[in-house]
Amino acid sequence: MTYRVCFVCTGNICRSPMAESVFRARVAEAGLDGVVEVDSAGTGGWHEGEGADPRTDTVLRKHGYGTGHTARQFDPSWFTRLDLVVALDEGHRRALRRLAPTERDADKVRLLRSYDPAAGDDLDVPDPYYGGSDGFDACLEMVEEASTGLLAAVRGHVEGQAA
Repeated sequence: MTYRVCFVCTGNICRSPMAESVFRARVAEAGLDGVVEVDSAGTGGWHEGEGADPRTDTVLRKHGYGTGHTARQFDPSWFTRLDLVVALDEGHRRALRRLAPTERDADKVRLLRSYDPAAGDDLDVPDPYYGGSDGFDACLEMVEEASTGLLAAVRGHVEGQAA
């Protein structure tokens, strides 16, 4: 059975494609790429059909991650096929929970940094879009740090399904 994870930010050109790329790499490194499916979307459709922000692609390539993303808008009907919906900030989490057709679907929504014990109470990944390249580097660092805990949680679910 495939475990499906979708990362969501505002426009699906900065944070969520970065998280998708990093987590997809972690899943492959863990040997779970045939069991865990990873994608991303935005709460809005402003950039639908466009590639990732060039600064996102630059920071991903610089750190050895894949690129080649196309933006899309999150569709509430996806909740039925998704196991986990990972929001990049509190605004996304609230928007996704409002879109959820059922309470069970709303419970699938989690904040990415909630998987990073060092994050403390600051669980938002700041939007780097209006800043310089250093914001994209900081975003990647937060995504990488949270991906370790997220992978452990997903592995636990996958192994629990197999039992």
